[in-house]
Amino acid sequence: MMAKTMVTFTSRQVEVGPLALAGELALSENATALVMFVHGSGSSRFSPRHREVAAVFQRRGMATLLFDLLSEAEACDRHKVFDIALLARRVEQAVDWVAQQPQTARMRIGLFGASTGAAAALVAAVARPGRVLAVVSRGGRPDLATDWLARVDVPTLLIVGSADPDVLAINRAAFRLLHCIRRIEVVPGATHLFEEPAALQSVAELAADWFESYLGYGRPA
Repeated sequence: MMAKTMVTFTSRQVEVGPLALAGELALSENATALVMFVHGSGSSRFSPRHREVAAVFQRRGMATLLFDLLSEAEACDRHKVFDIALLARRVEQAVDWVAQQPQTARMRIGLFGASTGAAAALVAAVARPGRVLAVVSRGGRPDLATDWLARVDVPTLLIVGSADPDVLAINRAAFRLLHCIRRIEVVPGATHLFEEPAALQSVAELAADWFESYLGYGRPA
């Protein structure tokens, strides 16, 4: 049996976009793929759920970027929290920022979105063709990006808990509107936040498999 290759990651604080939104970039010198986290309403780069998922991606050899979509003042404005167009623009700015950094410029980019962040990720994937190459939604609200769904052309994975019936129905309806490579994965017994034992680990592994398949992990950029 071959020994697993050890990957050492270094993290650094970054400032994304013209508003210098705070973020944390985790890199290894061998990474060819980067996953950006697009959090939902009421969350931030400090989300323990996103950090747990990011750790799985990092162990798989992918770089990760967790960043805030809103400034502290904006995060207190409920209208901005649900402004998908605004959130998508921030994601697009982050994609552009990644493309301008020497360490990440040639990496293939995937977006991992949760709740409202999933809608923003889908819109950003349409707005940045050729840069965003895969999307994963965890308990997402793709219905908030309905007008964009038919234009999404990157492989898209929708992950929903079986005990989250309203969001499951929303995702099944969105699935029918998507024309790209797509799949729905239903995690048994999981509710909206995937707080049940092993539920979030299942999400992380499903998402990591998806990104490895569609970001060409391990092949030269």
